[in-house]
Amino acid sequence: MILQVTTQQTNNHSMDFIQIVEYTSEHRLRFKEINEQWITRSYVMEEEDIKTVEDPEGYILKDGGKIYIALYKGQPVGTCAYLNLGKGVYEMIKFAVDENYRGLRIGKILGEQSVRQVKELGAQSIVLFSNTKGSAKAIELYYRLGFKEISLGSSEFIRADIKMELVF
Repeated sequence: MILQVTTQQTNNHSMDFIQIVEYTSEHRLRFKEINEQWITRSYVMEEEDIKTVEDPEGYILKDGGKIYIALYKGQPVGTCAYLNLGKGVYEMIKFAVDENYRGLRIGKILGEQSVRQVKELGAQSIVLFSNTKGSAKAIELYYRLGFKEISLGSSEFIRADIKMELVF
């Protein structure tokens, strides 16, 4: 299912085509590669990361979660997943764009479209955990998407130093 019709951008007179689609098993390897790439660039793969990238269907989708994939010229280059925590609360996880495709607004489009889709699923709020140093650009995007910082509380991730929430 395509969530957004093709978006066209002018970049050095070439046309860039970005589509946001729902995850299928065909995306499994790229889901793993893209997420391992950004995590291992600055951090180590933690137990929660490994469980998620090794079995996205069982870990994310089976309990009503969603995974969205950004395609650039038909190739999967970005991921954004949502765990269904119940009672209308979702957690945004594994939001990443392949470093070779950054700067093309893929993250912005993926964030906007996936948040809209999760809201349409009935989400009352979305939470996320991030890192203010290693993910500063992502934090800026989260604020632009409407997220606000809330108390960190406990996190399954050692690297997490900020928790954010978007309430609908």
